[in-house]
Amino acid sequence: MRRTFLPHASHAVLNGVSQIFLQANPTCGLLMLMTITFYAPSLLAGTLLGLLSGTLAARLLGYARQDIESGLYGYNPALLGLLVTLVLGSSPLALFLVVVAGALSSPLQRYLLRAMRERGGPAVFTLCFVLLGWLVLVVAGMLESVAEARLPEPRLDGWGAVGAMASGVGQVMFLGEAGAGLCLLLAILVADKRAGLWALCGSAVGVYCALLTGATEPQALAGLAGYNPALAALALSQVHRSALAPALGIALAIICKLAFDQLGIPALTMPFILACWAVALGTRLIQRQLETQTV
Repeated sequence: MRRTFLPHASHAVLNGVSQIFLQANPTCGLLMLMTITFYAPSLLAGTLLGLLSGTLAARLLGYARQDIESGLYGYNPALLGLLVTLVLGSSPLALFLVVVAGALSSPLQRYLLRAMRERGGPAVFTLCFVLLGWLVLVVAGMLESVAEARLPEPRLDGWGAVGAMASGVGQVMFLGEAGAGLCLLLAILVADKRAGLWALCGSAVGVYCALLTGATEPQALAGLAGYNPALAALALSQVHRSALAPALGIALAIICKLAFDQLGIPALTMPFILACWAVALGTRLIQRQLETQTV
């Protein structure tokens, strides 16, 4: 029993990390954990606690084994663990909040997955993380502190534009260092080369547009405008073989991010979700129109 449980458990945990970038690849997940360990060790405890609490809660509640092993109950609590320890540190109270939020994410994720599969709802992506993340920030009274917490000191060194693009990928996991972004990009490329290249492309466009729209140089270099278009491009590239859908997703994610900035609400990964939903809805409407014309 133990011999069969441990491999399944390790796959569930590592896939849970890799699913942050929509991959179910244990090697990718391991490389991502190593990146956190090296570049942000203070966030590692929260990441692991969230990951384990969400995965274990799903197992205890008897959810589908395939979903658990694919990491579908791991990536949201892992992101919550990163967020909580980023803004609150690694105090016992903060870590307890990570465990609670991680455990609560599983039934919410189960509901969203059921709505998607049984009722034809939109893809869930990181919606669970966003909703619970906003709740945690409101409870902690730190709704406006996320951007500042992950904005590193500006460094105008030899990394240049490549460093800014890499930081956009890293900011998906609240890692602003260019080196961390490059390590995460390598992890994605191990799992899916096309997805990794689209993520880098999305981040590059996001950083460039941030400079065009008047963002400060430190914000642009930190990649804060790059992670949502990076995720949108990555996600849509896995569904659509044409470059049009990822390109449209990049543009919509950038627009949505600007809207959240105007509202003064931490966007987290909501612009990426909205962009993908909009592209999916548009694709569905076009297909219906073509079917109607054919009939």
